[in-house]
This record gives sequence, structure tokens and C-alpha cells, in this order.
Amino acid sequence: MKKISVQKLHGNPADILMLCMTLAFVVVLLCPLAALFSKAFLTASGEFAGLENYIRYFSTPALSVSIQNTMVVSCGSAVLGTLLGFLYAYGLTRTGIKGKTFFRYVAMIPLFLPTVVHGLSLVYLFGKQGIITGLGWDIGLYGKTGILLSEVIYTFPQSFLMFSIALNYADGRLYEAADSMGCSSLKKFTHITLPSVRYTLINSLFVCFTLAFTDFGAPKVLGGNYNVLATDIYKQVAGQFNMNMGAVVGTLLLIPAVISFGVDRVTSGKDKEGISSKAQTLKIKKGRVRDGFFYLICIAITLCLLSLVGVLFVGAFTKYYPYDMSFTLENFRFNPSTGGIQSYLNSIEMSFLTAVLGTLFTFLYAYFIERGKCRGIFKNTGKILSSLPLALPGMVIGLGFIFFFNQKNNPLHVIYGTVMILVLANMVHFYSVPFVTASSALKKLDKEYENVADSLKIPGWKTFCKVVVPLSLSAVLEIFMYYFMNSMVTVSAVVFLYSARFKVASIAITHMEEAGDIAQAAAMSLLILLINVVARGIYEICRRQRSRERRTCPQKEKAGIHFLKGRVQSTM
Repeated sequence: MKKISVQKLHGNPADILMLCMTLAFVVVLLCPLAALFSKAFLTASGEFAGLENYIRYFSTPALSVSIQNTMVVSCGSAVLGTLLGFLYAYGLTRTGIKGKTFFRYVAMIPLFLPTVVHGLSLVYLFGKQGIITGLGWDIGLYGKTGILLSEVIYTFPQSFLMFSIALNYADGRLYEAADSMGCSSLKKFTHITLPSVRYTLINSLFVCFTLAFTDFGAPKVLGGNYNVLATDIYKQVAGQFNMNMGAVVGTLLLIPAVISFGVDRVTSGKDKEGISSKAQTLKIKKGRVRDGFFYLICIAITLCLLSLVGVLFVGAFTKYYPYDMSFTLENFRFNPSTGGIQSYLNSIEMSFLTAVLGTLFTFLYAYFIERGKCRGIFKNTGKILSSLPLALPGMVIGLGFIFFFNQKNNPLHVIYGTVMILVLANMVHFYSVPFVTASSALKKLDKEYENVADSLKIPGWKTFCKVVVPLSLSAVLEIFMYYFMNSMVTVSAVVFLYSARFKVASIAITHMEEAGDIAQAAAMSLLILLINVVARGIYEICRRQRSRERRTCPQKEKAGIHFLKGRVQSTM
């Protein structure tokens, strides 16, 4: 590796800024991970223990059985979530059913709520006093069944989005050729459709497995005596203050995430087929039986998802479900001991700060990597660091932050217990997807913009603000929305990091459920749903307005180009 002199760095401001951002990334990403792994190999007194903590964990029957339980619910969730996601996506992309836009929006509902709320809705439906249970159908919700149902709800939209994108790309010529050869619909499905989405299928299985494996919200509400790894961590750290054993379980949570990350890298490298420039749009033919079948599937899934929200309204606006069903607004007067309305305001503050700072850092870092005049070593290091958060579960990030930022001799200890540590945890947790979005948008821009700006000696920051950002505004808005919505609903990334002075809504819901205030938990859930729906609505309005401007007023879209042209004319 070549040594980079300080003098050379001083001569290139981009190198200096890129170096500072990379060092900041290392501090909030690699240092907490190092602290987590070191804790797993130490005793409570700080002495080196080797594999003693792992041996003790696996030799404890009550703890080691959690691995088996986690594998069972994770495998079941992966298969069911992937199957439902594929069927739903197929119905919206390859059939002629009506109401596709409505179905698409409904599929996103689980993403607008914390996973703990999925469990809460199931309690209202299938709990001891649940609506469905009252009709005589007791499914034995608490334990494996409840966790599995909740995780399927959680993983379904993730799988649907993946298959929706994959199934949208199809070469109609293949299907026309199959028709000319007299192939049946089943043969076309097995020989054309399935092979075209095989890598998406593999990715979906691993993503759904990892999400269920590392989720904390559903097992916390519905687990009962059915222990899983995520609840083991919580009990070891929050219940028994056994940080070393918590670190051991945290490292175990990394295993499926790392495998999933590796599978994603391999499949994305192999899935290079793409669509030929000669490809034709797939024309969906009429098929009453096919459309009727998938319409029933979409309706059934939609009713299930809407019922999850519907029961929250029932719980939030009734006095004492199911004994006193009279209307009330008292449930929205939250008990201060479990967080109160202040926790909701704290969540909005945390999510907004995460969205602002996360969008700024992610887009600027991606810009330096994709279009900046930084040294290759900085760009390569940035790409490696930017891919790592994808393999880190939220609870692992939270534990790592505890072990690193809670050290008294750490100068950054001052942020522990403040909103900033929550913001940093969320930025790390959700970083990889926004980074890919920013990189993809920046790669599409013409390199000539920077070349023209350089020839006119226009400062790089002006080119960035006047040209790059306006042309990438859609991606910037999408990144902002992704950070905001995910920060509003996260539980696992902040469950170990919040303080009594700054409790957030998703954690408040968990405490309300623990205290038996499920009506207030339902009310708080609706408030989270409301702010996410409003935020998403504003985003959709802005996106459509921008698309309209592109079609009707292309000169507005090219404001950055006009800026460069104006500078060219001023020099003539």
C-alpha cells in the first residue's frame, strides 16, 4: 500500500474530506464490532476467556435450545414469506387482475409498523380474548405459532418487493416462441418464468431467513416460553446484565446475516443476463381461471393485512376490549411511565435527524466514491465499508455501540444516552440500501458535467450543489424517506441504547404491552402508522410532481445544465 503524504492530502481537499468521512465510518462501524467480539472472549472481570463463554452457552440446555427454536421459525418464515411474496408479485405483474395499485400499497403496510405491532395485532385476533378465538378457533398463538405468523407478516413485503422487480423484466419473445411451439402454461412457467427469477428466489429465502432470525419484536410479544436468540440477548443484557454472554449470542446472530450477505454477493455477480435491447414487452393474455385464482390470493392476503390495522383501531378506540366496546379517546392519553406522548415526539425527532444526517452523509460519501477526485485507495475502502452494514443485524449494532461508546475512557462517551447515539445506530443499520440508491443515481449522470466545470474553474462544491443534487433529487428524496420510515419502526437497533430521558415510540409500545396496556399500545401504533403514511404520501406527491415537470418542463430538470451554460457564456 502506498504511503499518502500529508502534503499531498493538503493539496486535494476531496482527499481530506473523504479521509475524515472514512475515519468517522470506521469509528461508528468497525470499532463497535471490535468491542463486541472482544467482549465475547473475555470474562466478567476483563480477563481473556478463550472459548469458555461459548462452551458455557452451548452446554446450558435452556440457552442452546434457543438456536434450534430460532432455526425452526426462521426456516418456516423464509419458505412461507417467499411463497406468499412470489404469488402476490406474480398476480400483480403477470395477470390481468384489477386494482393492482391498491394491492401494491396494501402490501407495504407491515413496513409502516414496528414488528412488535405485528405481534400485538395477532394478540387482538388470536389471543386468549381475541376476535377469532372468540369465534371458536384457538390456534395456540403464544410460542412457535405466533412467532412464525408474525415473522411471515414481517418478511412478506420484503419478498414481494424483490419478486415484483424481478418479474417486471421479461422478454415477450420467449413466451411467443413457447406459444408457437404449443407449450402449456405450466411448461412456460417452469421453463421460462422460474429460471428467470431463480437468483431472486435464492436471495428472498436468505433475506427472509435472516430477518426472522434476527428479529426481536415478535418473539418479545408472542414468544412466551419459546426462547429464541434475539430474546436471549435481551434477557442476558437487560435482565441479568451478563454482557459477555450477550456478546456471545450477538456473534451467533451474525452467522446467518454474513451467509446471506455472501449469497447476495454471489448471486448478484451471476445474475447478469439482463434484458436484450431487442426484447419485446410481455403482453398479458386473458385468462379467467388464472386471473380468478390470483385475484383470490391477492384479496386473501390484502384482507389479512388490513385486518391487522383494523384490530388496532378496535383496540385504540374502545374503552376496555372486549368487555366494554364503547367509543373513547382516553387510550391516546398515554401513561408517562411507559413513555407517554413524548416518546412519539422523540421518535419523530430521532427519525428526522437520522433522515437528514443519513441522507447528507450517504449521498456525499457515494458522490466521492463514484464521481469524486479522490485516491483509489479511499474509493475502494469506502466501497468495502459501505457494503458491511448490510450484514449487521440491529441488535448486534446496538450491543456493539454499548460496549464501545459506554467506555468511560472513550471521548465519545458523551453521546451515550442521547438522541445522537440512536441516530448513529440507525444510520449504520439502514445505510447500505440508501448507498446503493445514491450510487446507482450518480452512475447515470454524464461525466462531462465535472469536466466542463473543471475547464471553467468552477469550485467542486458549486457543481455538486447546482448540478449533481438537482439531477439526483429523486434519489435524495427516496433515501430521506427510507431513513425516516425505518427509524420510526425500528426496535432491535435501539432497544439497548435508549435512555429513560429519551424513550422512543417503538420501545414505548413494548413497555406498554409488558405492562398490560395493550389499548395504549394500539393507539401508539396508529400514531406511528399515521406519520409514516403521511410522510409516504408527501413523498409520492413530490415524486409525481417531479415526474410531471420532467415531461412538461424539461428545462426545470436541466437547471444544473443551464447553470454550466450560463458560466460558459459569462466567460465568452
